[in-house]
Amino acid sequence: MKYDVLIIGGGAAGLFCAIEAGKRGRSVLVLEHAARVGKKIAVSGGGRCNFTNLHTTLENFLSANPRFCRSALARYTPEDFIALVERHGIGYHEKKLGQLFCDGSSRQIVDLLLGECEQAGVEIKVDCRVSRVDRGSDFVAHTNQGTFVAESLVVASGGLSIPKIGATDFGYRIARQFGLKVVEPRPALVPLTLNPADLHRLNPLSGVSLAAEVVCRGARFEENILLTHRGLSGPAILQISSYWQPGESLDINLLPGLDAHQQLIDGRRGTHTLATLLTEYLPRRFAQTWCETHASSRPLNQYSSKEIAEIAARLQQWRIDPSGTEGFQKAEVTAGGVDTDELSSKTMEAKRAPGLFFIGEVVDVTGHLGGYNFQWAWASGFAAGQYV
Repeated sequence: MKYDVLIIGGGAAGLFCAIEAGKRGRSVLVLEHAARVGKKIAVSGGGRCNFTNLHTTLENFLSANPRFCRSALARYTPEDFIALVERHGIGYHEKKLGQLFCDGSSRQIVDLLLGECEQAGVEIKVDCRVSRVDRGSDFVAHTNQGTFVAESLVVASGGLSIPKIGATDFGYRIARQFGLKVVEPRPALVPLTLNPADLHRLNPLSGVSLAAEVVCRGARFEENILLTHRGLSGPAILQISSYWQPGESLDINLLPGLDAHQQLIDGRRGTHTLATLLTEYLPRRFAQTWCETHASSRPLNQYSSKEIAEIAARLQQWRIDPSGTEGFQKAEVTAGGVDTDELSSKTMEAKRAPGLFFIGEVVDVTGHLGGYNFQWAWASGFAAGQYV
């Protein structure tokens, strides 16, 4: 069958592009290989879908070309999506740091998208697996439900994260088929693992969470970290994982916002031990274990000035050497993807393959934790939807 637009992938970006193209009178078919669309939307945000972030800026995205996403983000803003959510009568709230969640269920966002698709005349086929794509005068998608033809083909197949809900490398394969470069995909927003020696030392602290500032390669995030039976997780770790490369260290400030040296100096005036002082700022189990590993815990007035300075430095620069990540199975998103140099930032169209568009997570644009990846999905889908 012949359509104006074929979209591979019924996730956030694909459905949003379909809606915009349908509004322009295009005949649109979405091909989704899973049994239902929006599976990643449904599991996001603990089932409540962190659908955007009020504070979205260029600085919240990673890419080999950090400025690539500027145009799309400017043309479809968080306020635009919020207006759509409100039009559908969906209650929402700000959890923290500009993160907006549904009051009810993430299913409300899926239903919103399906409702908009229906209104725009979009056709959706689920359980429809594309085996290959050919290009003659038009694009031809060969699937288990037949062959479909269109002038424009949009690849919105996502990245490699969360394979248990169907993630594949299909989008990268299509890009390479048409001669486009792909930045090596890697897990992002993912827990980090530790080597056996560090794990043995920290395993008793599994489940302990604390506020900290984590630094790597010039990036820094101040949120909670969580010690796990495999290593480190929590918002600050997930954020920094997008920047971390194998072989690099993390520096963790355990007393963010405080002058550790001054706190220790002040503590010398009383009968505090190091551990009891630290428990004022850190979970007790963590403070005690940290002291056993990095310094003996005796009354602070028994430490020399040099020792106090050394302990303060360690508290504000606790160095950790991750051994790796928990991989795509636990990654919330995929960093890397179709090289943005290959695409028009205005239309998402491949410069060397007219009529071929890439949007959403399959592109080398990765947002921070907190709704930014959804905003990229809406914005890139909107951009392509104006031109397909």
